Amino acid sequence: MQVDQLLKPFPIKEFHPFPRALMGPGSVEIVGPEALKLGFKKVLLMTSGLRGTEIVSNLKASLEYHGLEVVLYDKVESNPKDYNAMDGAKLFMENDCDSFISVGGGSSHDACKGARIAVAHDGRNINEFEGFNKSENQKNPPHIAISTTAGTGSETSWAYVITDTTTDPSKPHKYVAFDDAAVATLAIDDPTLYFDCPTRFTAQCGFDVLAHGSEPYVSRLNFEPSLGNALRSIELVGQNLRKATWNGEDLASREGMMYAQYIAAQAFNSGGLGIIHSISHATSAFFDTHHGLNNAIALPRVWAFNLSTEYERFAKIAEALGVDTSGMTTPRAADAAVEAAIRLLRDCAIPEKMTDITADTHEKNRLGQGPTAFYEGQKKVLGDDQTIDDITNHVLGDACTDANPRECTFDSVRPVVDHCYNGDLDDLIS
Repeated sequence: MQVDQLLKPFPIKEFHPFPRALMGPGSVEIVGPEALKLGFKKVLLMTSGLRGTEIVSNLKASLEYHGLEVVLYDKVESNPKDYNAMDGAKLFMENDCDSFISVGGGSSHDACKGARIAVAHDGRNINEFEGFNKSENQKNPPHIAISTTAGTGSETSWAYVITDTTTDPSKPHKYVAFDDAAVATLAIDDPTLYFDCPTRFTAQCGFDVLAHGSEPYVSRLNFEPSLGNALRSIELVGQNLRKATWNGEDLASREGMMYAQYIAAQAFNSGGLGIIHSISHATSAFFDTHHGLNNAIALPRVWAFNLSTEYERFAKIAEALGVDTSGMTTPRAADAAVEAAIRLLRDCAIPEKMTDITADTHEKNRLGQGPTAFYEGQKKVLGDDQTIDDITNHVLGDACTDANPRECTFDSVRPVVDHCYNGDLDDLIS
């Protein structure tokens, strides 16, 4: 049986591995010695290019200074595509590389994880490995993951997300794969690398962190080792995201968000996610919009949907976000968590519904460019009935949905999706 089949009927839960990590200002400066210590000789460096920064060129120069050969692949796209992983794998094999380094956000790390899995299986297509622990060869090339955003936590998790571009153009598909073999060898989180993150990118990535913390905290897995990290990550987001967004060179808030993203990922690594992520994956599949932005819009709606299953947990989320819940009933305090999320979203100037997203909403947004011909040239997210039906069906097939605390059916989830696309957030405020 697959893990997703085991979730409901059995109490056995699995704790998944983390990589060793170096964290804090200046940690990126020792990547060369660390790579040598791990036996790296010829590295494939995978990144999105990080246009407008010197991060990639400085990193490449540092690695070469320490005697490593570097082959650069800088074409990773936001919402990484299957061909990004496969192009990386091909370049790795053609150049006889022995190791990987990814630098960037979750897209760079996820594409790199996919490339490693493909290399370990003689170049088989990464789409064959959708699901849980589909690797047949557990040994793949070593990998150092260097994060330049406080968002996905992919540098420490067993998950990677890929857009499958081989499907019927009318049914675009984005999937999350979970594989212990995909865990990086070493994670490096240096908050000084976040200074170049644009304001909108910082805010929207921060909501990815909030989703990563809140979903395992209320997950039906109810995995005790994840709960402390989950709640602490929410608290750190509440304390640091506003300042990190609007004063991006504030080291304390950048470092706070660094720890928030890291421990939130460690929480969901074994504690599961939910339909915030399922809705985000579906929206990215159809419109190629930014994952963190999708999460930000979906989060308050999904919290409201799940409130009745976990009033006490949501009340604690409200407290973690800084709400004084003294004198409130537990359900009222739970409602306050939704209100706090909406306030945070508005304070960070994030669009409030999916149909507000246009081609120029975000630097990482590729709306209108793909990923399939179905929405080629579409410059605005659609919210018509057919789109809502299609997104809902994608959500129901997503690997994250099974852990959602409230049972998900087409009839129960469709109104949530519709509200994400067309609804007014003030409707959620009591």
